[in-house]
Amino acid sequence: MLKVENIVKYYNDVAAVDGLSFEVADGEIFGLLGENGAGKTTTFRIIMGLLSANSGSVTLDGKPIDYSVTDQIGFVTEERSLLSKLTVKEQIIFYGILKGMDEDSILKELDYWLQRFDIESYKDRKIKELSKGNQQKIQFISAIIHHPKLLILDEPFTGLDPINVQMLKNAILDLQKQGTAIIFSSHQMEHIEQFCEKLVILVKGKAILNGYLQDIKKSYRKKNILLRGKKIQVEELKSIPGVLSVEKHANEYVIKIDDDKVASKVFQKIRDWDISKFDVTEPTLNEIFIDKVGGRYEK
Repeated sequence: MLKVENIVKYYNDVAAVDGLSFEVADGEIFGLLGENGAGKTTTFRIIMGLLSANSGSVTLDGKPIDYSVTDQIGFVTEERSLLSKLTVKEQIIFYGILKGMDEDSILKELDYWLQRFDIESYKDRKIKELSKGNQQKIQFISAIIHHPKLLILDEPFTGLDPINVQMLKNAILDLQKQGTAIIFSSHQMEHIEQFCEKLVILVKGKAILNGYLQDIKKSYRKKNILLRGKKIQVEELKSIPGVLSVEKHANEYVIKIDDDKVASKVFQKIRDWDISKFDVTEPTLNEIFIDKVGGRYEK
């Protein structure tokens, strides 16, 4: 288990991380969210032992993060961190040896992952000759070649088309099943919703939301109603107290309401209309993120 306890990190007089605490259990995928400059990168660097916090602690299975522990961590950075003049084979051998592996074990793992990602023919190609998407696959392989106990994924799907995104998602889920603790960071909220049961949202180094995604959604008052039917009278819907907006999305309307009590008012209004769908749903994580971060981030 990774345990982050009340870490604080200052750059001069600016708090990049301010009293952040969370835990990631083995086999759990945890979301760390925030706009650029929110403190995510600093948090990652502290977890990996690249930076020291001014106060607080980070432990992996009860041990402070030092060189005896960092070999158990894998990290996929948002920026490419590959050596472009090396071949794929040379690159992965280099990273594997840094993590304490022998060459035979590295090559065995490499062959497995190249086959899984359908890029066996690139083994002796130079990194600079690969597409951005295939470079991202190699970066992922370099991060997990040593079977890390903790894996940090910062925008892991950058440059990937939908087919390759799904390929990488399947690999991440397999690592979860094997017991890897995973921290996942992405600006694409649908990926966070798909993967993460727990999350933290950071604004200027502080956690403004922290907990289980399901609980966060339930405690958020605003809801959505998905409405489909003939001759929807939008202005009448907008006139209902507590209706915040009515938007047309493809073949249905999304009605945003102030809280779930407003749903009964909407139902009363439309009960005599020709309606084929009326569904009250929790807000998306993207809506919650914009609502919670938008105003605060501008201050």
